[in-house]
Amino acid sequence: MAEERMRVAVLGGGSFGTALASIAADNGAEVRQWLRDPALAEQINQEHVNGRYLPGYAINPAVVASTEMAEVLPGAGLVLVAIPSKAFGEVVRQARTHLSPDQILVSTTKGIQEEGFKLMSQILEEETGFPHIGVISGPNLASEVADKQLTATVIASDDPETRTRVQAALGCDYFRVYASNDRYGVELGGALKNLYAIAAGMAAALGMGENTRSMLMTRALAEMSRFAVSQGANPMTFLGLAGVGDLIVTCSSQLSRNYRVGYALGEGRSLDQAVEALGQVAEGVNSVRLVRDKAREEGIYMPLAEGLYQVLFKGVPAQEMARLLMLGEQSSDVEFVLAREDVQRAHREQSGPKRDAGSGEHG
Repeated sequence: MAEERMRVAVLGGGSFGTALASIAADNGAEVRQWLRDPALAEQINQEHVNGRYLPGYAINPAVVASTEMAEVLPGAGLVLVAIPSKAFGEVVRQARTHLSPDQILVSTTKGIQEEGFKLMSQILEEETGFPHIGVISGPNLASEVADKQLTATVIASDDPETRTRVQAALGCDYFRVYASNDRYGVELGGALKNLYAIAAGMAAALGMGENTRSMLMTRALAEMSRFAVSQGANPMTFLGLAGVGDLIVTCSSQLSRNYRVGYALGEGRSLDQAVEALGQVAEGVNSVRLVRDKAREEGIYMPLAEGLYQVLFKGVPAQEMARLLMLGEQSSDVEFVLAREDVQRAHREQSGPKRDAGSGEHG
């Protein structure tokens, strides 16, 4: 990197993509950022600020924004894909003709595609067939990253070159980049924690105390890891930044979009009203339905996800979910300490006739 200036491309004009673009430019990379909106691209180029998604934070003047992928992608050694999950596949297909197999493709999106229950890195693999695929995830509130507050993240890939290149491009004195080879676990952690941030926002709006919040986050972590392990992830991943670290920040901060949606629901607003007031994508709303349906399909015990589903999509008042909070929960504490047969027996005992009524926990 010292001999040849790294070229970094960012797909997406949202808050986190913009913050990462600025970090890479601070580190001396040649940075190009693609976004759909010509007016926003012009603002980034002329005023060096993203007034829509990251107002009030200066962007490195070296970041060049464009609405043309042909001006952004060719020649970039590292491509960061920061596109909401609903449009992720479409944008990657659009970008495909401008990409080459030697490029490193890294998703920064914490979401799940409905069709096929696919994570973003799986979409990158399927659409490109490239060997260098990775995921960035962790407790990374974009406004704090843009404010250069000390933050840590995880680059997960089974490809050592991908991990090393991302650490070189983004690692600095305020943005620490740790490595993992459990790409699926790290990515699932980022997607699943969004559900429980909604739950934490509801709990706060309903006036629940710190004991309740602690219980909620701890049981959420157990539920996240239970689901992820059933899908092939390493449970130890959830003790790191992409698991408990990300869960803590999104369940504790009013800067979290999912937390704010949950708070609005706890105040009695409808889901449509809560999302409209936010004005940005809250990935957790879609993930609640996808994860709940997947858990039911595969017989995975997820009472918190079930309760959230009932509030978001079945009109059950958040107050009722609060009253039922934890009533149907299992009795084991740490999921992977008890022998497997003990855990399975506890699940069976708790998943009987109560499932539909008592599994509705406060979301």
